[in-house]
Amino acid sequence: MKTLEKMMTLAILIMMMGCQQAKKELSQEEAREIAKEAYIYGLPLVLNYKTFYANTINKNSGDYKGEINKISCEARLYTPEDKAIVTVNSDTPYCMYWNDVRAEPVVVTVPEVDPNRYYSFQFIDLYTHNFAYVGSLTTGSKEGTFLIALDSWKGEIPEGITEVIRTETGIFFTIIRTQLMNSNDLENVKSIQNDYSLETLSAYLGEESKGNSTSDVYPQWVEGSQFTEASFVYLDAVLNLIQTPNATEMELLERFKKLGIGTTEGFDLTGFSPEIQEAIKQGVKDGFSSMEAFIAETNKDPLGSAKIFGTRTFLEQSAKNNYQHGTPFLIRAVAANLGIYGNSASEAIYPMFLVDADGNPMDALQNKYTLTFDANELPPVNAFWSLTMYDGKSQLLVENALDKYLVNSSMVDNFVKNDDGSLTLYIQSESPGKDLESNWVPAPNGPFYTVLRLYGPKNEVLSGEWKTPKMLKQIN
Repeated sequence: MKTLEKMMTLAILIMMMGCQQAKKELSQEEAREIAKEAYIYGLPLVLNYKTFYANTINKNSGDYKGEINKISCEARLYTPEDKAIVTVNSDTPYCMYWNDVRAEPVVVTVPEVDPNRYYSFQFIDLYTHNFAYVGSLTTGSKEGTFLIALDSWKGEIPEGITEVIRTETGIFFTIIRTQLMNSNDLENVKSIQNDYSLETLSAYLGEESKGNSTSDVYPQWVEGSQFTEASFVYLDAVLNLIQTPNATEMELLERFKKLGIGTTEGFDLTGFSPEIQEAIKQGVKDGFSSMEAFIAETNKDPLGSAKIFGTRTFLEQSAKNNYQHGTPFLIRAVAANLGIYGNSASEAIYPMFLVDADGNPMDALQNKYTLTFDANELPPVNAFWSLTMYDGKSQLLVENALDKYLVNSSMVDNFVKNDDGSLTLYIQSESPGKDLESNWVPAPNGPFYTVLRLYGPKNEVLSGEWKTPKMLKQIN
């Protein structure tokens, strides 16, 4: 026993000496570059952790959803008071919950849903990859039962399972969207939500639960950390939850260990010299600057959102084919920062209006804008579309006197059309007048951006044949 203790002590000392040696050999230039790489790689994981912590750990967060592997539904719409998720969709009531399949798989059962009503289960791993969908556009509107398990799970598939879905991370997030037809439809949505079912495999089989023997560590979330080197503390925590990293990233993760990220000790800024500390801080700034530069270069692409959300394989291919990037990490970081948990293109796309037609940032403090759809040129979709307003600073919905945060396809009959049949939406902070308030999208007294969500986009959208209208600044 004493010999074993001595060997363990020696091993720990060797590891500590190795880390200290790596820190001594680390140059300012290398520290800065690694910090930049780690920030871009890790930001989606960190922002994902922010939601995870608010939903499952911090019962006082205001966004607490309850226990893991328990569906949490709300038949309501999102408002500016909901602050956990940026660029949130407010026209489909949500169910949101976290899953843990490290001990055993889970089983999801969905009811038969009216084919005219859109619904979807979006499954998102810890990397923020959309690894699978269940819903009207993918698996159909019939009743179904789906088993979700780790890639490494080799158990027996029971009878009654419609499909087996695999995930590379044992913890993952599920977002359920159920279309709200109109303001009188909430009870119908609630009834459908009540028929969604989630249980562990053992519960599905009527057996004793396998439990969860893991002892995870969840550092307290501090808002603002996602923009600084403090984000590496949360990256450490998420990497620990992932347990088995993707084989294609092993070399990169080894490089991060030079900063302590992913090591037993974890990241600790104070363990470095003042010069290296400053280099790490600058590297984080470099990473964020790279994201801003990418956005500036691509913000006029109406199909931009279709290229930055999806599976791991899709993002790898998109980064290479659309942006000539060797890795998907930058587009994944931009996607998470602009609108974490965005849908894959086959499910929905989000043309974003980040600048006006002249390429200038939009600000409704002094300016007014219009968006005009030509006659018979409303967004071509199989499900529905919406245009939502967001505050340019907080990225949250915008408080206004009408409690109106969006316009969507269910409102078409109420819009005021122009004489030629076209539809003009008024994007401004003040009402365009009572007669035109149906066409008004209230903006904040300051910077803003809007997102056009197209659920079930038709081929003419995905091919680029259909063009989004231009955001025109009005001359006062």
